[in-house]
Amino acid sequence: MTNDASQSSGASHGSPAFAPTRWTLILRARGETPEARAALGELCEAYYQPVLRFLRREGRDEDAARELTQDFFARILARGAFEEVDPERGKFRSYLLGALKHFLADHRKHEQRLKRGGGVAPESLDAALVGEQEPIQVADYSSPAPEAFFDREWALAVMARALEVLQKEFAAGGKADQFESLKPWLMGESSTMSQADAARQLGLSEGAVKVVIHRLRKRFRDAVRAEISQTLRDPSLVDEELRHLIEALS
Repeated sequence: MTNDASQSSGASHGSPAFAPTRWTLILRARGETPEARAALGELCEAYYQPVLRFLRREGRDEDAARELTQDFFARILARGAFEEVDPERGKFRSYLLGALKHFLADHRKHEQRLKRGGGVAPESLDAALVGEQEPIQVADYSSPAPEAFFDREWALAVMARALEVLQKEFAAGGKADQFESLKPWLMGESSTMSQADAARQLGLSEGAVKVVIHRLRKRFRDAVRAEISQTLRDPSLVDEELRHLIEALS
């Protein structure tokens, strides 16, 4: 992952003209310039997992889901993929989910055509009931709606990207062990050790550990905001998108 903190910080503080977000760059040129296509490739790489998990949720095995994910992103990266994009929608997340739904609809139509023309006998409801074929799949209505599931996976991907930024920063400063020890407090996870234990492990005072955790949390928030801004048309929408993703995780 490239470190976008410096690029995004300018966009987050009211100067988007000097630091266009990746999504803005893509929309401006509809993905045709080398810069826009590079930005699109980076965003697709960053948000590969939400698409893969969305496809796994539909009942596909890992290999089938990965193959379909690769086909989907190949279509996205192809020329002309943005001719119908409405810049006013403003969010790469919204575009990606909409594109995925269209892709799956086309894929299902293609599969149906193959069944009709490929000599495959139609499935029998009676046969399925007596166990001669695979049982009919019934939707689990207790699970999150597809959109909510995708948004949750998207939010988790944003968090993971921000964590990666921090991990690289600490590693570059020779403090990789410190980051790993204090990451549980950053994520709000229950830790098996107290801050006093962490201080002893790191050779710091407990007060120093508290300061480091405070600074780490602030830096994490900044990294999350920087990552979110790269997926928006307008950096002023970061707070709105951040609230939405927090809700998706709750």
